[in-house]
Amino acid sequence: MDAYVTGATIRKLREAKKLTQTQLAEKLDVSDKAISKWETGKGLPDITLIEPLAAALGVSLMELLSGDKISNHNRAANMMRTVFYVCPVCGNVIPAAGQAAISCCGIPLPQLEPEEMNGEHMVQIESVEDEQFITLDHPMSKTHFISFIAWISGDRVELVKLYPEGNAQCRLHMRGHGYLYLYCNRHGLLRKRL
Repeated sequence: MDAYVTGATIRKLREAKKLTQTQLAEKLDVSDKAISKWETGKGLPDITLIEPLAAALGVSLMELLSGDKISNHNRAANMMRTVFYVCPVCGNVIPAAGQAAISCCGIPLPQLEPEEMNGEHMVQIESVEDEQFITLDHPMSKTHFISFIAWISGDRVELVKLYPEGNAQCRLHMRGHGYLYLYCNRHGLLRKRL
């Protein structure tokens, strides 16, 4: 693992929880001198204490190791704020209703930043019964393909996973206004407001 918890992170998180060094030490069954050594960089917590330390500080293990506290301010449950994470190893697609600390296959995943659909990534939309049939003329080889197509509106996320050597098409229940997303393994996340 490239990262390990730093003393500055421990101190910042401890102070944010309004804990003294003694109070944190009691939660972890260590001495307050040990906490002081960690915070001043004169020592490091044992690996067996990392999970209990994260729990005592009220953060995830990833947040503790990265030093970045993740706060999801998406309290209104507006699904339009959905963000995507894609694992480059296994292709796992993870939607989240706001910023999150996500990892897959042992890799911390960055939040994907969408660009507007253009050129080879333009979709055709045709109404079929009570759904919309989404198609695009795009390669679907093992090295260049569309991984997923998703519809996001204020109250729903609908995602269809696509696979190489299949067709770049799907059917979605698109109601009201929202965003149509697609993910190209070479060009990243693209979206179109509808």
